Amino acid sequence: MNPLKIGKHTIKYPIIQGGMGLGISWDKLAGNVSLEGGLGVISAVGTGYYENKKYAKKLVEGRPLLEKEFYNRDALFKIFENARKICGDAPLGCNILYAINDYGRVVRDACEAGADIIITGAGLPTDMPEYTKDFPDVALVPIVSTNRAFKVIAKRWEKRYKRLPDAVIVEGPLSGGHQGFKYEECFKEENQLENLIPKVREEVDKWDKNIPVIAAGGIWSHEDIIKFLNLGAQGVQIGTRFALTYECDASDEFKETLLNAKKEDIILMKSPVGYPARGIRTKLIEKVEKREGPKIKCISNCVFPCNRGEEAKKVGYCIADRLADAYEGDLENGLYFSGAYAYKADKLMHVKELIRELVGE
Repeated sequence: MNPLKIGKHTIKYPIIQGGMGLGISWDKLAGNVSLEGGLGVISAVGTGYYENKKYAKKLVEGRPLLEKEFYNRDALFKIFENARKICGDAPLGCNILYAINDYGRVVRDACEAGADIIITGAGLPTDMPEYTKDFPDVALVPIVSTNRAFKVIAKRWEKRYKRLPDAVIVEGPLSGGHQGFKYEECFKEENQLENLIPKVREEVDKWDKNIPVIAAGGIWSHEDIIKFLNLGAQGVQIGTRFALTYECDASDEFKETLLNAKKEDIILMKSPVGYPARGIRTKLIEKVEKREGPKIKCISNCVFPCNRGEEAKKVGYCIADRLADAYEGDLENGLYFSGAYAYKADKLMHVKELIRELVGE
């Protein structure tokens, strides 16, 4: 496998660890992935919960108050500092959802904290370069679901900022968490990852043949990686397999929930973000289906599509609170996101042995 070059940064193996929030990929996971030659990616979601919320100055009912506490700057800096103690000068990424409130501030915070690469999905980040003007060495990588989405981003960036993305991640509908397609579109043949990669590669080549295309969503094995490299990708992003490592920052209960999941337990569910999300059918989902879920209070004001809890009330749960409950190991109220193939796992692995397996050693 060839190294993956993204902007000014070279990654030994063409493997990116997916940014998983809340608290799934923080310092221990991201630091160890970068140490072992992949790109470790810190999730900016919910950093106010880091180290038992010691950095959050304002809490309501034990939850970080509003976006400045939920996306806590001091905690993000500490996460990067601790990850650097593990991986040294190896490239480190940060995943920042475009749908969050205060996106620009969080991007700037991540750059100042030491991110080498910013990855953004959950919307079309047409103004992403606006917030990184003072950080020319930081590479910018949008996540798209179609070739048309890349064209929109490239056209806007070139016209407004005189630059193009340093790489692009193409995410198919087998990924964990939020999807880039509506529910029924997730099952269409043309939207499956193996059919998306050649189309996006063709579009990217019209702009710059040197921009890496990275395949994501449902990639599990060394054979899967080779398959997508042969289809025109230069690298892959993998989430769920890294969530099932000893070094993953998630709670033991989170890992056990994924390990115990059967194929039929992994479903597409409604989300306050407006698009379906893939996760595990748990006690929370059963309660939500009966409209008996926990009370929705919108303390953290995490994502703008939710409209201060209005969409959360429609779907039956607050995404910030329920992801936080999963991070804290609450099996009754936690929301457990997962990729489509989590049922294939029967044990935890160390990051080192997982990467060796993925690269075919």
